[in-house]
Amino acid sequence: MASLRDIRRRIRAVRNLQQITKAMELVAASRMRRAQQRVLASRPYETAMRTMIAQLGAARRDGEARHPLLARRPVRNLGLVMLTTDRGLCGALNTNVIRRATEFLLEAEQPVEVVTIGRKGQDFLVRRGRKLRATFTQLGDAPDYMAIVPIARVVIDDFTSGAIDAAYLVFPRFINTVVQRPELVQLLPITPPTLSEAERRRGVEYIFEPDPEAILNALLPRFVEVEIYQAVLETIASEQSARMVAMRNANDNASELIATLTLTYNQARQAAITREVLEIASAAEAMAARD
Repeated sequence: MASLRDIRRRIRAVRNLQQITKAMELVAASRMRRAQQRVLASRPYETAMRTMIAQLGAARRDGEARHPLLARRPVRNLGLVMLTTDRGLCGALNTNVIRRATEFLLEAEQPVEVVTIGRKGQDFLVRRGRKLRATFTQLGDAPDYMAIVPIARVVIDDFTSGAIDAAYLVFPRFINTVVQRPELVQLLPITPPTLSEAERRRGVEYIFEPDPEAILNALLPRFVEVEIYQAVLETIASEQSARMVAMRNANDNASELIATLTLTYNQARQAAITREVLEIASAAEAMAARD
């Protein structure tokens, strides 16, 4: 059985660790609110851009040249953009994303070029000997849109040059504070959404200037950037939410451990006192017997 000094030392160590996890929980909660506001504010913009692309695609005249990002061709090479966090201590968030990406890599019948965003995904693939097309880290908790442009440029250039024939995104979709779901979505080639008949009747007739094809050609590269930027915001919101929950669970576990150690300490202290009382009583009886 551990000595009283060892138990006191363990209780003190757990309390010190609990102070750290409590501070990390408060910091994550503060950052989580801002991250959630950003991701929720950006979703309507992404939806509006999808709707605009659908309207532009519907307004195109047959026979007009198609943008390279819309080109569909036999898939000989694939591209994957995997988003993880730079830091750990966020529960199973990175594990779930890496597992989904690994499933994609194992199921793919074609070679896959991987671009990683975040140090955790980069380290995982490098340790397993996979060569990365590019890697991006340290984007921060509030990345600027221009920081996403080089990432999109790598993917777009590879697709337009024929190095890859399709590109996918895997990232944690922010659902709520306790649920973050890993998702795999196709990034390229872009598939313009189709408007339903009700949406066509309800929609506004626009006059496009200079013409739908020119606007669509200018909008498609921005759409790829917006998709990646939205995935980055989803990852950041998921990270802060998962970290806050993980640190709260750590605080609860620390409290339970402190209670258990305190009970063990009191039992050991009571046993030591009882032993000392018995030793004193035995000594007193022995002295009385001698007299």
